[in-house]
Amino acid sequence: MSATETTKYYFQRASKELGIESQLEKVLITPRREVKVECIIELDSGEMATYTGFRVQHDSARGPMKGGLRYHPEVDPDEVNSLASLMTWKTAVVNIPYGGAKGGISCDPGQLSHQELQKITRAFVDEIHDVIGPQLDIPAPDMGSNAQTMAWIVDQFSKYHGWTPAVVTGKPLELGGSEGREAATGQGVFYAIEALMKDEGRALSDLRFAIQGFGNVGSYAAKFISQAGGKIVAISDAGGAIYSKDGIDIESLMLHTQSAGTICGYEGAEAMKRDQLLTVDCDVLIPAALGGVLTREVASEIKAKYIIEAANGPTTPEADEYFIKKGIILLPDIFVNAGGVVVSYFEWVQNIQQFRWNLKRVNEELKTIMLDAYSEIVQTAKTTNCDLRTAAFQLAISRVARATALRGLENESFCMIR
Repeated sequence: MSATETTKYYFQRASKELGIESQLEKVLITPRREVKVECIIELDSGEMATYTGFRVQHDSARGPMKGGLRYHPEVDPDEVNSLASLMTWKTAVVNIPYGGAKGGISCDPGQLSHQELQKITRAFVDEIHDVIGPQLDIPAPDMGSNAQTMAWIVDQFSKYHGWTPAVVTGKPLELGGSEGREAATGQGVFYAIEALMKDEGRALSDLRFAIQGFGNVGSYAAKFISQAGGKIVAISDAGGAIYSKDGIDIESLMLHTQSAGTICGYEGAEAMKRDQLLTVDCDVLIPAALGGVLTREVASEIKAKYIIEAANGPTTPEADEYFIKKGIILLPDIFVNAGGVVVSYFEWVQNIQQFRWNLKRVNEELKTIMLDAYSEIVQTAKTTNCDLRTAAFQLAISRVARATALRGLENESFCMIR
């Protein structure tokens, strides 16, 4: 299944439980706009080059659209469509007033100079500035882009519309960024785990964790879990994997990766094959890297009792059905990794209000939203007797459907939403 087909599968499974008719399904799952542009720049060599950029805007029923902007040579329109849709459900499940969007530019940041990246970014804004903005669509960093990229977007957009820091989130603090934004997704992952284990009557100090991916999300999640007493026995990244039955010293590992750029070569744990990470003996498995890694074949080898989806779309539908049958508890991505967009929302609010929050307030507000969403997902699962992913989608879909109906798309099927 493609990424879009997987998202559609999960959506339709939940919409069936809600009793939504096919006409409304089509309205809710179809993107509102897909923009494709050509960014023409002069390279440092003096040659002219063209890069294709696009933005998928999925839904705006509950507010302006929100989603990342990735820079990658193989930007996949199918994946971006899927992620734009997931952003709609993600923002709805944590009940912040956004819809979903996603975008990208087909380029290799590693092969471009600082100046060339700036030119591409500004050329992209020149082409799309009239369809983004604080009340329309608010980009954010993603794969291959960062706070500097967002700073360029703010500056270029402001040349057309006046000083507008709220046009993007994930900006440098000096230009209106928020405290806590860098750690936000990993912090949200930790709050999700904390809530689940409290329900399960399990202490984090008694649990063994394995984390696939040690980038921004995986490293911060590991840091917070470790600080709470959790034992992280295995970690992997693009270069390989490491294991220690006694637990890995996360602070030491983070220092190692800062200098080495990878977990490989870390002397505080033994090396193992990267593919072994998913099936290592542990209590909690956290896929925090790639999509589609938990297949039906891998699922039967997994020893973890809990799966926490920190990555986008790590589980295939076949594996998901297997986990449900086996009673493995899975917290879905549209809830687990929502911490990033929640703190992006806080950044947007601060920009609109022109009032800065401190880190304590950011984390307190984030925890409140994550715990409220968790409680609503669990209650929905109990009420409709379904798994947590289906419950999360039901919660999100019902909110978007109601907003769509209240804005004027009247149809009997809207009244059927519980």
